[in-house]
Amino acid sequence: MEERIQQHRPGSPVRFGIPEHGRVPKYYAVKARIADLLDDLGEGGLLPTERDLAERYEVARETVRQALRELLLEGRLRRSGRGTVVAGPKLEQPLSLASYTEGVRLQGRRPGRNLIGLEQFPCPPDLAPGIGAEPGEPVWHLERVLLADDERVGLESTYVRVARAPRLDSEFQPDSSLYGYLRERLGISFGEADEKLETVLATPREALLIGTPPALPMLLIHRFSRDRAGRPLERVRSLYRGDRFSFTTRLKPS
Repeated sequence: MEERIQQHRPGSPVRFGIPEHGRVPKYYAVKARIADLLDDLGEGGLLPTERDLAERYEVARETVRQALRELLLEGRLRRSGRGTVVAGPKLEQPLSLASYTEGVRLQGRRPGRNLIGLEQFPCPPDLAPGIGAEPGEPVWHLERVLLADDERVGLESTYVRVARAPRLDSEFQPDSSLYGYLRERLGISFGEADEKLETVLATPREALLIGTPPALPMLLIHRFSRDRAGRPLERVRSLYRGDRFSFTTRLKPS
């Protein structure tokens, strides 16, 4: 045990996840051994079948299945047409006023978006304060699937007053950055934003659009943005795959 503790690496679970009483669930021990195997296989490497893993580690297939479920949820593995393969590193999205496009490009990935819908509707009273609208005035709702190298990784819903972007439906390219359009075409600069981050499960519709099982944990960000003059500008609801994303920020003394 002492040897294991001394081998502890920063960022890994303390004591390798071993409880103080020393009794390790069998599936967790198998999971740790499979995790070592993933390091040897490398990104894109094909994992042996459940049967082969069960024989290798001399456990029941259900024990292997439980270990694999956790590794899939953690984003260490992904399903592909030929079986289960080692996943690449998670996308690190900064918690900042940078757009999704900018964040993905910084990691050498190709950002993209598929348009689900762009529609106008009368602003409901509970939405109005967050975007600086009057109840009943026209607002845009822009909904898009987020892509990274053509992989579906999230779903984004944006609400903004039609008065702030009157030609959004004719001038804006749906697969591009909305922040870039507002800044470059309309001269609107972002000043600050409030964000709330929480974990949720996707609805059946959301899971279908993103292409994930409904039981996969999601990271949900609510953002209320203001322009440089402090006026409310947009409300964004961004849903990210928990197995493909992590978020980073830098903290400073208040």
